[in-house]
Amino acid sequence: MEKDIGKIKKNEETDIVVRIDDFGGKPGVTIREFVKSEKYSGFTKSGTRISAEKFPEFKELINSINVSDFNSPAKSENNENNPKEEFM
Repeated sequence: MEKDIGKIKKNEETDIVVRIDDFGGKPGVTIREFVKSEKYSGFTKSGTRISAEKFPEFKELINSINVSDFNSPAKSENNENNPKEEFM
């Protein structure tokens, strides 16, 4: 089972691809770089895989990121006074 979810352009030759797949009989989400160049076209070793059982935890982490965090000075990881926006 493979289902491409989407891709984000990293640069002229590289996309970051998100897909649902079944590796070794275990479903999960794979996030990898895909290169299109004269020397090589295909997935690189760069990336990670989140197992289906860990995906809810991963999604919670991603959803806890507030877009405004990218524009503000670094804050402590456990800042309870920083409400997070909900995405998805």
